[in-house]
Amino acid sequence: MVRNVAAALAGIVTAFVMIMLIEKLGHFIYPPPADLDFSDPDVMRPYIATLPFLALLFPMIAWVVATFAGTVLACKIGTANPLAFAAVVGGLVLAGTIANLIMIKHPLWFSLVSLVAVAASAWIAARVSSGPGHRAPAND
Repeated sequence: MVRNVAAALAGIVTAFVMIMLIEKLGHFIYPPPADLDFSDPDVMRPYIATLPFLALLFPMIAWVVATFAGTVLACKIGTANPLAFAAVVGGLVLAGTIANLIMIKHPLWFSLVSLVAVAASAWIAARVSSGPGHRAPAND
């Protein structure tokens, strides 16, 4: 039980750190204006509308890659059903994604693809992790 909780926490931390790093990379490649107030939706809306397609992809890529990596890591460490780790890690990243999409207005296509891609990433990570190398639950 303790191992599975630690595995889930490791997956969650890994996912959110990866999101932060990948989004920072996106801001390095496509730097926002120095005076941009990320907390003001009225300022962010027109800014997002001017971003090139590849700049928009960085947050989505961050959410999807981080969900996959965090779920796989949790599955490798823990002994529970991989779908449980996918639900925990993927569910939290999905909740963060939804919060971001509510706070910052994105194009509809971006919102829909992001939500489906994050959920699919968690599910695929669980499927990949439930292969022959996955350990059975220990008798503690």
